[in-house]
Amino acid sequence: MGGDRRGWRACVLGGAVFAVCMAGTTLPTPLYGLYQEKFGFSELTVTVVYAVYAFAVMGVLLLAGNASDAVGRRPVLLWGLGFAAASAVCFLAATGLGDLYVGRLLSGLSAGLFTGAATVYVIELAPDGGASRATFVATAANMGGLGCGPLLAGVLAQYAAWPLYLPFVVHLALVACSAAVLLWLPETVAQRRPLRTVRPQRPGVPAQVRPVFGPAATASFVGFALFGVFTAVSPAFLAESLDVHDHAVSGLVVALAFFASTAGQLAAGRVGVGRSLPLGCAGLLTGLALLAGALRWDLLALVVLSALVGGCGQGLAFRGALSAVAEASPADRRASVVSTLFVVAYAGISVPVIGVGVLSGPIGLEGAGLVFIVCMAVLVSTAGVYLLRRPVPART
Repeated sequence: MGGDRRGWRACVLGGAVFAVCMAGTTLPTPLYGLYQEKFGFSELTVTVVYAVYAFAVMGVLLLAGNASDAVGRRPVLLWGLGFAAASAVCFLAATGLGDLYVGRLLSGLSAGLFTGAATVYVIELAPDGGASRATFVATAANMGGLGCGPLLAGVLAQYAAWPLYLPFVVHLALVACSAAVLLWLPETVAQRRPLRTVRPQRPGVPAQVRPVFGPAATASFVGFALFGVFTAVSPAFLAESLDVHDHAVSGLVVALAFFASTAGQLAAGRVGVGRSLPLGCAGLLTGLALLAGALRWDLLALVVLSALVGGCGQGLAFRGALSAVAEASPADRRASVVSTLFVVAYAGISVPVIGVGVLSGPIGLEGAGLVFIVCMAVLVSTAGVYLLRRPVPART
């Protein structure tokens, strides 16, 4: 019994470290408007700055997504915290657009190292028989951390001094505490190999994982695409179309989507993997419809509802996808396969977001958002129909 308590304590602490790292990746979200005023760049530039992060994540996942399978989880995560600290320092010292690009690049390297390795690490820290609950801890730490970033930055920017500095000082302190916790936690990889044995991986999954990987990856792509638009574009929409200039409100709206995702992940544990994926697709489709209404009629209430419903749908689909893929993967390939799933997911928060930024010039932010919604609605509807016709196999 004592071993179980120690295992769950370690699991939760690992999740807390995961959350701190991910919070840093969304910390600049409600601050982009202030950076636009300070450095004078366009909405397209905002989406490109945001997408630099996503491309960095994908690059790390492809080049070193399997590194923790070889050298161990803790060394990889310590490097991730180092990049997170470097990103915060870069934003603190920013004097121009180039510094924002470098800061986002470093943030992406941090998230790329954490995404696959921390997910598997949290699951491995749990006591025997606790994989399902540990998966929730990992995915909730991921999404909860992403939600806490804009909320923390928005509140500090609105109600405290030094809005472009204090959020990053606070995050640096949290990163230092996380490093201390990580050094205390045990390593879970028993047979470690030198770093030189790690080779870049091409996107791919073992044959036994492929039946579940396709629909899981599709649902993840759409869910992360919706989050990408919320994170990169919604603060500008709130300011331009709804005349909402309160940074705390902007941060809260974005945070709600991520917190709703955590609620959806909790619900996924009750409804099961087989049903959570198609239900998640339905939630994403409803969230997209609500976002279309918000863009069309300039209603803040619909923006909030879209964040809540779409976020819940994303959580259902994301936990179902992660559980199905992780369970189907062999132990020595698990981090690699999970990293491949995240490559697809992070493609969703880069390419569509840049597309919205490109289209916002000629057809406006509302028109660009509606084009995005139509494309994502077609994709998620196709995935949902596929999942209903060919359900993900039930757990054995």
